[in-house]
Amino acid sequence: MNNVLLSVAGIMIPFIGTSLGSAFVFFLKKNINEKVQKIIVGFAAGVMIAASVWSLIIPSVKMAEKQGVITWIPASVGLIMGVVFLIITSKWADSIEKKENEKKLNMLLFSVTLHNIPEGMAVGVCFSGFLSGSAGIALLEAMVLAIGIAIQNIPEGAIISIPLKMNGMSKKRAFIYGVLSGIVEPIAAFITLLLTNIVVPILPYLLSFAAGAMIYVVSEELIPEMHNGKKSSLGVIGVIIGFIVMMVLDITLG
Repeated sequence: MNNVLLSVAGIMIPFIGTSLGSAFVFFLKKNINEKVQKIIVGFAAGVMIAASVWSLIIPSVKMAEKQGVITWIPASVGLIMGVVFLIITSKWADSIEKKENEKKLNMLLFSVTLHNIPEGMAVGVCFSGFLSGSAGIALLEAMVLAIGIAIQNIPEGAIISIPLKMNGMSKKRAFIYGVLSGIVEPIAAFITLLLTNIVVPILPYLLSFAAGAMIYVVSEELIPEMHNGKKSSLGVIGVIIGFIVMMVLDITLG
């Protein structure tokens, strides 16, 4: 198999991880009690917070440092832009969504999809370096990055499909939405392969932009939702579990 075909296969690996995570929805029971819902929502929030820090903000800072840029500027600017973008998007969603639950789920889907775009670009940059032969990146290094992101994507796929099912969507349709949230990764990677010289300088901003979008959704939608109903600490426990799971995955596989 030549290097181009190996790169194409590698680029698809993170998408497989998202699809596997989305498939968790098929193991859900029809009725989920309120306590379990709180844990699931909290888990989703914890995963998104950890992913924002270790998958997006820290890589943004490291890339800025390599580019000789003041490290905190891309992270700060991107975060602000991500939050502002989601505020505008949220107001637009308010004007067209009749049901509050639908708006929350759409914002969750949108933010995770946004998060997948710069991750796909990062994979594309890595395989571009391998194909060029001038960046000192071996095939094994590129594959390890792709596999690491794929494993990280498993809980992210689940936090899309499971809440959709909890809101009454069929398991098959919830799975499809989860899969679609991940299809942007290989698309972004392919585009990056073609436009590496243009994309790489702005990638630190794109990473932190996605982090800002995710943090907004956690703060605006998920945290208030896990405190609905009877007062309970289960949502907070879910946040801690989700945060630890994603943190461990990011540290060990990053």
